[in-house]
Amino acid sequence: MPQAPEFHDRMLSLGLARVSEAAAIACAPLIGRGDEKAADQAAVNAMRTQLNMLDIAGTVVIGEGERDEAPMLYIGEEVGTGEGPAVDIALDPLEGTTLTAKDMPNALTVIAMGPRGSMLHAPDVYMDKLAIGPGFAPGVVSLEMSPAERVAALAKAKGTDAGDITVCVLERPRHEEMIAELRSTGAAIRLITDGDVAGVMHCAEPAKTGIDMYMGSGGAPEGVLAAAALKCMGGQMFGRLLFRNDDEKGRARKAGIEDLDRIYARDELVTGDVIFAATGVTDGNLVPGIRRDGDYLTAETILMRSKTGSVRRMFYRNPVERSQPGR
Repeated sequence: MPQAPEFHDRMLSLGLARVSEAAAIACAPLIGRGDEKAADQAAVNAMRTQLNMLDIAGTVVIGEGERDEAPMLYIGEEVGTGEGPAVDIALDPLEGTTLTAKDMPNALTVIAMGPRGSMLHAPDVYMDKLAIGPGFAPGVVSLEMSPAERVAALAKAKGTDAGDITVCVLERPRHEEMIAELRSTGAAIRLITDGDVAGVMHCAEPAKTGIDMYMGSGGAPEGVLAAAALKCMGGQMFGRLLFRNDDEKGRARKAGIEDLDRIYARDELVTGDVIFAATGVTDGNLVPGIRRDGDYLTAETILMRSKTGSVRRMFYRNPVERSQPGR
């Protein structure tokens, strides 16, 4: 039998950057316009169109929802020409729809790709997340620790005081007790309203972002995307699925997850080498947002490969009249 095409991450990485760019540019006219749904739909349409130009046999494993919840880029949807390697795709066409609608910082378009079976098929439930940047011994922090213990452990590993640690947390009522405990240690807290993929990524570049650690609960699919980013950038991440009812537990079992209490490390959330691309929609700590300069739109994309640890920053300038997906 003919051998299946190999996943050549180097050759596919530029194509993945185009996918991310197309989504960001498509929703650019909707920045600050107050219409979350329209911005998200524009990004979805552009991302799907561009994905279908790639020579891959792709399956969406982290997407816009179940087949009956999302018309496009749903979990299980096949994308690409079908002529290339079998790959898994995790994506968020617009990570931060509210941020985009309100022109607030750190909205991104995000996509990761790896060989078939390389990413956890996370159900659409919450995940308790903990992440730190590179350069620390394995297990220096863990989900079994209390928030205060995590701060103390990281401060000790850095050779500094707890007051010099900054923790990024999603601003939600469910995190009020955790925030109070963190503040009792003297640590600083960077609260974000949305976009916890970017929040986790901030840990990988603490000198640039000022973030040392991320913790709190958020979407499990976003947890897989964040783990893919950290696998490329370096850093540790842990995640544990959280369930509010039996229906959510059923979703996990449907996805093939039997141990509902398992704590996943970064390389268990993403088991194989992946490529990852994120394009700025609004200005943020990681990448600047889309800008209009006369008759041109400019975008910046961060493109990474876990196999080599390479991180590229790509600046894209395109005439406005030709700035549609499929260029």
